[in-house]
Amino acid sequence: MNLREIHRVLNDIYQKELTNGRKRHIVFWYDEEGEFIEDVDEIKLENVRIWKVTDHNLFATKYELEKKDTKSHFLLYANMPKPVPREDWLYDLYKIGHEFATDKITVIMRELGINDDGLRETFKSYKEFFNSRARFQSFQKYQVEFYTEETIDLTVLAVLCKSPTNTLDDILRRLFSKYKDNDESARDRIRKYGDEEKFWWLVEKYYGYTLPDRSIRELLIFFMLTYLSEQNPDMEIPETWQKYVSRRPANIIVFMDQWMNHRLGRHVFNLLSDEISDVVRANHYADQLDIEDIIHLDAFSVYDEKIIRYLAEQLTSGINHFEQYFDIIAKRRKLHWYPEYRYEYGAVLHAAKLLNYMEKWDYFIPEQPAAQMFQAYTEQYYVIDTAYRKFYAAYDQAEEKERLHQLRDKIENIYVHHFMEELALKWSGSLERDHDMVWPIDGILQQKEFYRDWVHGYQTNDERVFVIISDALRYEAAKELADILNNQRKAAAEITSIQSVIPSYTALGMASLLPYEQMEYSGGSKFLLDGTDSAGITNRNAILQGNLPDSIAIQYNEVNNMSRSALRETFQGKKVIYIYHNVIDARGDHAATEGEVFHAVDEAIDDIRLLVNQLVNNLSASNILITSDHGFIYQRDSLQMSQKLLRKPEGAELLSRRFSIMKNKEVVEGTWTFAMDYILDHPGGRFAIIPKGIHRFAIQGAGANYVHGGAMLQEIVVPVITFKNDRSKSSRNTVKKVDVKLTTPTRKITNMMTFLEFFQMEKVEEKKLPLRLKLYFTDEEGNRVSNENRIIADSESSQAVERTYREKFVFKSEAYDKGKTYYLILEDEEEKAGNVYDRYPFTIDIAYTSDGLF
Repeated sequence: MNLREIHRVLNDIYQKELTNGRKRHIVFWYDEEGEFIEDVDEIKLENVRIWKVTDHNLFATKYELEKKDTKSHFLLYANMPKPVPREDWLYDLYKIGHEFATDKITVIMRELGINDDGLRETFKSYKEFFNSRARFQSFQKYQVEFYTEETIDLTVLAVLCKSPTNTLDDILRRLFSKYKDNDESARDRIRKYGDEEKFWWLVEKYYGYTLPDRSIRELLIFFMLTYLSEQNPDMEIPETWQKYVSRRPANIIVFMDQWMNHRLGRHVFNLLSDEISDVVRANHYADQLDIEDIIHLDAFSVYDEKIIRYLAEQLTSGINHFEQYFDIIAKRRKLHWYPEYRYEYGAVLHAAKLLNYMEKWDYFIPEQPAAQMFQAYTEQYYVIDTAYRKFYAAYDQAEEKERLHQLRDKIENIYVHHFMEELALKWSGSLERDHDMVWPIDGILQQKEFYRDWVHGYQTNDERVFVIISDALRYEAAKELADILNNQRKAAAEITSIQSVIPSYTALGMASLLPYEQMEYSGGSKFLLDGTDSAGITNRNAILQGNLPDSIAIQYNEVNNMSRSALRETFQGKKVIYIYHNVIDARGDHAATEGEVFHAVDEAIDDIRLLVNQLVNNLSASNILITSDHGFIYQRDSLQMSQKLLRKPEGAELLSRRFSIMKNKEVVEGTWTFAMDYILDHPGGRFAIIPKGIHRFAIQGAGANYVHGGAMLQEIVVPVITFKNDRSKSSRNTVKKVDVKLTTPTRKITNMMTFLEFFQMEKVEEKKLPLRLKLYFTDEEGNRVSNENRIIADSESSQAVERTYREKFVFKSEAYDKGKTYYLILEDEEEKAGNVYDRYPFTIDIAYTSDGLF
């Protein structure tokens, strides 16, 4: 600051309005270094007396201002350090005056509004830091409410690390992130402009780090191994790890928990965790632990890999402790690495479900009449197909398939050679029981009567109905879809099964879903309805409108791309709307993509779910029917020769792997022959020759794994979902999540580690959805003071004990005010806005000592 600037600033001070009863301005100027001792006499200020203060005239100065001249403005210049209040003869005058300073530290403190001169030495220690105006401005932006030596240290570190806040937790997260990138710039800035000793002192104070190696890598090891040891305190850790376990774990647990669960910090943690895992040989030590020791560990991904390998090996070996395996996977779902291994866990889960179902049935399906067997499939046996589908849907997306290979082989063998062959054998027996191979089966609703049984009623009642036909949407997938529709909105979705036409393939199945009086076959895949070819959207639209003028047939892709106004214009005045969707068959019917058929099923389910929402939201659709032309059978492994029929029917009009259409009845070994006069109306009739069980005709070319057209239950049990949107005020179809309540009666925390109990008030069932909660404690300002727990309230049990959750909360090691209110927050993970599900007020009364120990 030069003399001209000093003169200007002093003039501004003396021209300020007098406040708080002051009669004059008294300005103190402590120039400790004597920078302006020779210039002070040159300063000329109007109506201001300039008085030099020394160690020898303090009494005289006091007497002059308080007795002799009580009216003049004064500038008191002192070439000395500013005295502390208890030693300051002029402190009474100082309190009613102003301080003017020209040294940088005083200017900085004045700009920050700091009057505590006890902090001067702290600011002086950061003289190099404050030499930069940019760093000072960054320092200001943290808006520290109360300055202490520690808050100054932390804010300097925050600026140098470019931390979002001036908390030690955030500063460390920035340093760890820089370490991950091999970026030493932040630490270089701390060494140059900050105080590295202060940094390590703070780390020791709050986290207990006292190791002589002051490196970020060692600090990371210290944090991760402390966190790991606290996840299972009873576990004996290796001797080489013991020095890395803090005696003050609370802050580390909270830090690690928040870091691992942070949306942006998760990726950094994962990379560093893998690095530290290699450094400490976590994989080596994991192999020495029992599975019970590591169920709750998630500091390193090696524990997930060991658990997945263990579960796969157990299932492969026939050690069928299914409830234990389900419990392990349920526990892992709440832990950090589950999203990275969700497909491996998913594959194991659905493999266990499949094997569990098979064991419950003792790998045996009893013989029953055909109608009863048909019904049994819709109530029991379809779950095997679902488990098989979901196993491969997960397995295909798993990154590390090697540890699942043997399990995959077992699931494939069980499904094809035990379930499918057993079902085929018993179903064949059911069909052949009366020695009269007649299609259809008595007592079962029929696909060929679909329009009459399902659509015509809406037409009669003058109600609009949408019919969604999804090619190859088999029953088990439709069951999943119906459950989703029931649980996503206020509506009723009921699924019924109907028996498909035979052969169960697209051309005949699609034709049978339309209105008609007569059906004729004219060769190839051409079926005529009352003389009109039923293939293609144009022909189907003509057939519909020929029976009902206010109807329309349209492709799903066209509907999906329409705006709301276009939808309303297209369907205005239409009473019957057929929407054709084709994802599953389009993928499965091609050799190059048949392996993706289970992913196509997931895609189809999601497409239809969104389509239903689109129709309800944009067109106020109330009535929607969802059905299919046929199902399918699929196996992943290539067919064995024993699954192929080498002899094929001679003179077939149409030949496929699962059926042949013949003009004449022909007996072919290993097949059934069905007369098609149950649906066709023309002289001479036709015959469908169907390979028994899961056999295929041996036809040249690839693409034999995904097939349809035959008589297996997976092919001929066709779903019909009746969806009815509910606009009533009744709560009957209202969808809501289950309720979860805190049941621990106390609202006072007295221990650094505390267990609380929660209760899921009702079981998960139709219209009662699972609830995913994050739980943590905050102070009145919303700052987190504990770790974060997760509850996945998805129990379907009627037993209260199985809907009880006990969670461990670890609190930060800091001073708590027992006079203030703290809050337990329950946050709904699936809600983006307004996600606080519940909150409970608490007091925290934990004894705290000056060294941070409880």
